[in-house]
Amino acid sequence: MKVVLLGYMASGKSTVGKELASKNNVAFIDLDQEIEKQENLSIAEIFSEKGEIYFRKKETEVLKRLLQEDKNLVLSLGGGTPCYGNNMQLVNESNYNSFYIKLSIPVIVARLTNEKTTRPLVAQIGVADLPEFVGKHLFERNTFYQQAKHTITADSLTVAETVTQIEELV
Repeated sequence: MKVVLLGYMASGKSTVGKELASKNNVAFIDLDQEIEKQENLSIAEIFSEKGEIYFRKKETEVLKRLLQEDKNLVLSLGGGTPCYGNNMQLVNESNYNSFYIKLSIPVIVARLTNEKTTRPLVAQIGVADLPEFVGKHLFERNTFYQQAKHTITADSLTVAETVTQIEELV
């Protein structure tokens, strides 16, 4: 099983990825956590100390390495990963099946409202402004997300149901 999960923050990429990997006895890697491990810094620290350009270069480098290893793996990308450089091209030219976990704006906003303290990108945004923020981001990123080989519309799906849909398509 070779799967790459992508989608907006709070779409469930890591939760679904861990469950999918565990159920199929393959490794799970969260790209952001892999970068943090390599750099010995959090993503927020990398951004503040080394800048976004450095982070995006490192992100592409680690993504390329993981895809070239070509082993059974469930890989969860950061929400912005598909949108930079040639990252989606790298994913789609690999032997991995890519899945866009698609959620509606209201579902994403509800999840982010509950996770604001753990999401630096939205921590400073008022709850009333979240729908516009998410909508704008999704509009900008949708072109990249739609390049995934498969789309799972997960608004009304449980984690287990999402995992099952992915398994049926692999």
